[in-house]
Amino acid sequence: MAFPLFGYSYNSRNMTQPTFDILLEKLTYGGEAMGRLPDGRAIFVPFGLPGETVRVRLTQDKQNFARGELLEVLTSSPKRIDPKCKHFGKCGGCHYQNLSHENQLQAKTEILRDQLQRIGKIENPPVKPIVSSPLEWNYRNHVQFHLTAEGKLGFVNSKGNSVFPIEECHLPETGIDSFWRELQFESNKEVERVSLRAGHNEELMVVLESENFETPELEIEADVSVIHLFDEHPVVIAGRDHFVVSIHEKDFRVSAASFFQVNTKMAEKMVEHLLTRLPVSMSTTLLDVYCGVGLFSKFFAAKCQQVIGIETSESACEDFVFNLDEFDNVELYEGAAEEILPGLAGRLDSSTFVIVDPPRAGIEKHALDAILSIKPQIIAYVSCDPSTLARDAARLINGGYRLVEVTPFDLFPQTYHIESISIFESM
Repeated sequence: MAFPLFGYSYNSRNMTQPTFDILLEKLTYGGEAMGRLPDGRAIFVPFGLPGETVRVRLTQDKQNFARGELLEVLTSSPKRIDPKCKHFGKCGGCHYQNLSHENQLQAKTEILRDQLQRIGKIENPPVKPIVSSPLEWNYRNHVQFHLTAEGKLGFVNSKGNSVFPIEECHLPETGIDSFWRELQFESNKEVERVSLRAGHNEELMVVLESENFETPELEIEADVSVIHLFDEHPVVIAGRDHFVVSIHEKDFRVSAASFFQVNTKMAEKMVEHLLTRLPVSMSTTLLDVYCGVGLFSKFFAAKCQQVIGIETSESACEDFVFNLDEFDNVELYEGAAEEILPGLAGRLDSSTFVIVDPPRAGIEKHALDAILSIKPQIIAYVSCDPSTLARDAARLINGGYRLVEVTPFDLFPQTYHIESISIFESM
């Protein structure tokens, strides 16, 4: 049975592109479902589900693949459900609201396994059951909005070409969700992005990002911190320049420009996982690469002989020093991992343990080579992108490591994003 789609507005300039009726085969990393065109090429379609017959219009036509816009679901999957949000399909933030959370978990596990097999060339990758988020909704402690020309808070649409105003979003923590509608701007000329961040006891911070060094004007009656962030240099408009996140009764100072995991409850589960998987002792040196504000280092510092952090963000380094000030056995190097690691290789040996938590691009090649030259006993790889994880896993395996296990963590329900922690042991 065919039915119209949720919240779609079609671009008239694409009306001349050909349409096809396609059987979708599987979900792929990136939030799309894959099918085949009549000529055999793969076509990737957002918001479709495996087993569905859909009508699509081509939006990208390449020699080896194509992308399509979902016009109509001709035969729907029995797994399809009604999305919770009225903006689903137009907004580019969520990808799986048309699936139950249980089916989302299954899909993400299969996608992670597929990436390790296809990109990493790893047969039967040891993927463990996914660790589910306790919250399917209202889990994000950090939400970034763009502004429409009229100054209304909005998101970039699923086509990535414009900002539309929103009336609802079900991903932010309750404190953020009850506050964001109070923000009003006359236009988008002074502010490029608006971030809302929540800390312990629903402490809120508003971060105004712009390309102009002049501080924008904003009147807020609520008791929140307001920061203007220009070129990563914060100016406090109201309140203070940081907030506090509590993880397993340990407090972490997080400044406006510093990264922190957006799902607080799942950050706790990741810490628990690493504490059980890394058999450190008081003779262990732990190397924490891309250490951020010290989330993992703080839990291991009392259990190791030495902890060495490496981080490129100036703001995160300042937070790291504050958060680990109680420990005398901690060192921090500010700079790119590929620049710092080669200099450390000579003083570290095979008794070293490594935690590496790189950005989406994965471990920079020279940084990975430097890690291999240290020959650490165990490498714990915290990944937010299964494709770059698969690439780096192949390099580590070729460098003399055995992939012991890969555990996916559902930090981002309703989206395609997949966090994971992989354990590699020296052979």
